[in-house]
Amino acid sequence: MTSPTNPSEPNAAQVPMTEEFDSFKHTMPNFLPVVIAMMLVAAVLGFLAYILRSTPVVAGSIDEAFAVTIPNQNSSLAVVNLTFQNLTKKSLWLENINVAVHTKDSDFKDDFGSVADFPRFFQASPALKQHAQTGLVRDTKIAPMEKTSGSVIVSFPLTQEEFDARDSMTVKLTFADQKSVTITTGKKK
Repeated sequence: MTSPTNPSEPNAAQVPMTEEFDSFKHTMPNFLPVVIAMMLVAAVLGFLAYILRSTPVVAGSIDEAFAVTIPNQNSSLAVVNLTFQNLTKKSLWLENINVAVHTKDSDFKDDFGSVADFPRFFQASPALKQHAQTGLVRDTKIAPMEKTSGSVIVSFPLTQEEFDARDSMTVKLTFADQKSVTITTGKKK
C-alpha cells in the first residue's frame, strides 16, 4: 500500500495527465483500413448511382407550330407538329400532350384535342389542314426505339400575331408509368 505522503507513487483516485491524454496512435484505428473501407463504400455508391440513374424515356422535337385566329374571337387554333422516339426497351403508351406558349406578358397552356375534331377544325380554318400531319391519339402504343410523328391541335386566347410573336413554346408529353418529357423551343425568330 502506498502512503498518501509519498509523491512518487500515484494515488488510485488520481490518474496522471500523461495517461489520460495518451498518444493519437493508441486511441485511433489504423489509417489504412479506414481509407480502404471508405474507398469501397464510395465505389459501391458510385456503382449503384450508375445502375439506378435516370435515363431518358423519349427524345423529340417540335417540328412546326402554325396558328390561325378564330374569326370574331380573340383566340386562335394552333397545329403543332411533333416528332419523338421511344428510347426505352419497353413500349410506351401516350397519355397526354400539353402545349404551353410563353409570351412576354404571360403563359398559356392547353391539352391537345381529339383527332375526331380535326375535320371540324379544318372546315373552320382550311389553313390548318395545309400544315397538319396525321393526328396523335391518346393511348397510342409506341414500340421500343420506334419514331412517331404527328400533329396536335390546341387553342389559346391569343391572336395569330401574338402566337407568332411568342417567346417560346413547351410541349409536355405524358406517358403511362413513366416520367413526363418536356420539349422546348427557344425564342421565336
